[in-house]
Amino acid sequence: MRSIKYGVLLFLAVLAVLAAPAVGQIKNSDCLECHDKAADEIGGQYDSALTRSIHKDMACVDCHKNITQLPHDEKQPKVNCGDCHTEEAKIYTWHGRLEVGKDDDLPKCASCHGKHDILPHGDRDSRINPVHMPETCGRCHENLDLTKKHELLYGKAVQVYESSVHGKAALGGVYTAATCIDCHSTGGTAHRILGPGNPESSINHFNIPKTCGKCHHNVENDFWDGIHGRLVQRGETDSPVCTNCHGEHGIISPKDPRSPVSSARVAEATCAPCHESAFLNEKYGIPTGRLKSWVDSYHGLKSKAGDITVANCPSCHGAHRILPHTDPTSSIYPANLQKTCGNCHPGISAAMANAPIHDTPGVSHTPIARVISNIYVVVIFLTIGVMVLHWLIDLRKQIQLVNLKKQAPRMNFNEVWQHTFLMITFAVLAITGFSLRFSEAFWVQWLFGWEGGFPLRGIIHRVAAVLFVLTAFWHVFYLTTERGGRFLKDIFPRPSDASQFLQMIRYNLGLSSEKPRFGRFAYVEKMEYWALVWGTLIMVVSGFFLWFNNIAVMLFPKGFLDVMVVFHYYEAWLAILSILIWHMYSTVFSPGVYPMNPSWYTGKMPYEVYRHEHPDDPALLDGAADTTLEDGEK
Repeated sequence: MRSIKYGVLLFLAVLAVLAAPAVGQIKNSDCLECHDKAADEIGGQYDSALTRSIHKDMACVDCHKNITQLPHDEKQPKVNCGDCHTEEAKIYTWHGRLEVGKDDDLPKCASCHGKHDILPHGDRDSRINPVHMPETCGRCHENLDLTKKHELLYGKAVQVYESSVHGKAALGGVYTAATCIDCHSTGGTAHRILGPGNPESSINHFNIPKTCGKCHHNVENDFWDGIHGRLVQRGETDSPVCTNCHGEHGIISPKDPRSPVSSARVAEATCAPCHESAFLNEKYGIPTGRLKSWVDSYHGLKSKAGDITVANCPSCHGAHRILPHTDPTSSIYPANLQKTCGNCHPGISAAMANAPIHDTPGVSHTPIARVISNIYVVVIFLTIGVMVLHWLIDLRKQIQLVNLKKQAPRMNFNEVWQHTFLMITFAVLAITGFSLRFSEAFWVQWLFGWEGGFPLRGIIHRVAAVLFVLTAFWHVFYLTTERGGRFLKDIFPRPSDASQFLQMIRYNLGLSSEKPRFGRFAYVEKMEYWALVWGTLIMVVSGFFLWFNNIAVMLFPKGFLDVMVVFHYYEAWLAILSILIWHMYSTVFSPGVYPMNPSWYTGKMPYEVYRHEHPDDPALLDGAADTTLEDGEK
């Protein structure tokens, strides 16, 4: 009985073996009888995935070698691609900072290439096609759990790359545009991606120029010739490479105003961080204050005004082949400056081309400009100081004399509108002018700091300047009329003005009980008027040459534009401070007229105030003012 039992079992076992397909006999169709019923990881069927795969002519068991019969065990070892791709397996030992076999998070072959849907990289649907590379890399590099766990610094690298000039080109079908592996692969293979700390890595600081040079050959050659490239070859880690200036994953076109190397930003966003560093300046013996001196120059102010054609750092020094001024081939070598400057200023003389651009920080650079600057500082200090002192004395007295009553005529309709145009254009010019010089101030950013908004500042400034000049011509024409002639006669300074000034000081200090008797215009109004005339001439002339700078370059010697900048800048300060302290006190804050002298919009002022301030006005003495009282008052 026992022998019969064992015989039956042996027969059944042999029968089962004979019924199961041998490994050499297992066909893909046999596997698909089960596996095609379930969706593949790409969302399709195994059959459809294999049909298009680069491995379509291979059998399932060529990769799943442990399967020798069907049905097979549910748990199977992972496929080893290295059995066939021995060279790639030998190369793939690291991915970034992770070593193969020591971290389960390390990308496997299928992580990048797929499993059953592996396609050649030239196929647009392939995961490693340039169009899909950002998505493939992003599966790990945009996974917040992985980026946090492994301390990846660029958690949004793929997202940033897609908005870059390289990403937009690659995703748009330009297959020659750089993708992730073009920059991160070492030795020409994507299977050798090393961390930046590895000296062999393509993104190691000292290898980045070669990496970028794979596409930008001429730029790489220029870089190595320049001072920055020489320092990199010398092993200086603080010398800039491509990514320091252009960025890494988010590189955008230099024509884009957001780019750190755009004309509007290159000086402050790219060059300044190194060249304004006290440590680097000391280490390499570079003069300090380069950015400040450029910003305060004619070129710097024009650049801040939104002029993208005006010279900036690369315009003079070059963009990639940057050489020191002692190198005879440098664009800033003294003998080459006339050619360099001539790119923007045709016909410029050698003497003017050699005028210093970078000097002591401030609004002056040439010797004559510095002299005028120092004179202006003294004049402003003395002028404004005297104004403040004078009105502090006057304020003490005027607090006791507030009295607003009947209205007397002061200006006619024509004069009111002249003053209105002058007031508005002056205010607009002041705001837009100082917005250029103090562009980083919060109020300037609020007014003009939006994207694309700051160039509008220059347009507004110039429109206001034209209206200001037209208002000045309007006033000159007015002076030729009968009333204008009387105005000019009355506003003209007389010797008595000086004695009245001294008498007013004595009166305010309590040294005299008699207040000077002013006519139609007191010395204060005369000073304001003639200061306005002088300031208008200075601002119009200097503004004209700053606007039409090439005319100045052709007609005048070196340093002329710097002098114009000094005149324009300091005269603006003098005018604004004079208005705020001298004029505003007289017409608004003086207790005798507070809250304001309404003649600036009505043409009339309180009769009692008028009689008090201008008792010797002939119109008042003749009784003309009394006959113009409103509502029949007398």
